[in-house]
Amino acid sequence: QVQLAESGGGLVQDGGSLRLSCAASGRIESINTMYWYRQAPGKQRELVARINRGGSTVIADSVKGRFTISRDNTKNTVYLQMNSLKPEDTAVYYCKAEILAGRVWDNYWGQGTQVTVSS
Repeated sequence: QVQLAESGGGLVQDGGSLRLSCAASGRIESINTMYWYRQAPGKQRELVARINRGGSTVIADSVKGRFTISRDNTKNTVYLQMNSLKPEDTAVYYCKAEILAGRVWDNYWGQGTQVTVSS
């Protein structure tokens, strides 16, 4: 069984920083692309950033220049460094990963971590 566990969320002031982590565990054979999404109250879930196994990244325009995605393949972990946070970044942040387990590729999601930015 594969699980994704996020950590690092919390309450921060406008202009502050947080670093989110998401570790995958279980009978993992390989991990392809890893993602960070977020969902604010009353809004649809949106893609924040993604990173492939080779380290190529895509960052949403709304956070470009402030957020950085990275990963450690030896730890099956993806990170989201969030700087210059704004109140509009307040949301539940979810990680997702394309994982090969039991010779089957599937998408797995974490449970989400709350990020709140106060003005």
